[in-house]
Amino acid sequence: QVQLVESGGGLVQAGGSLRLSCAASGSIRSINDMGWYRQAPGKQRELVAAITSGGSTNYADSVKGRFAISRDNTENTVYLQMNSLKPEDTAVYYCNYRHRVFMSLHDYWGQGTQVTVSS
Repeated sequence: QVQLVESGGGLVQAGGSLRLSCAASGSIRSINDMGWYRQAPGKQRELVAAITSGGSTNYADSVKGRFAISRDNTENTVYLQMNSLKPEDTAVYYCNYRHRVFMSLHDYWGQGTQVTVSS
């Protein structure tokens, strides 16, 4: 099992910045992906950004150039720096950890942290 603890959400005005953190613990594997998803009311959960243990990143088009994902492998922690926030970024943000066990992918989720951007 892997446990994820998120922090850093809150209320910010449009144009502001927030930084989310997510610390993983438990049965961590050296090769894994970590990322952030978000879910707004009435919408499906969507990928915001992801990063592999090797440092390769992937971003949703809507956040490219504004958000930056990074990780500290020694601390098993992933960060999401969110700049130039917009009201449409308002959502619950979930941390995700994923690793492969033989042919199966195992996903673990944080409890979610609310990000609210006021106009």
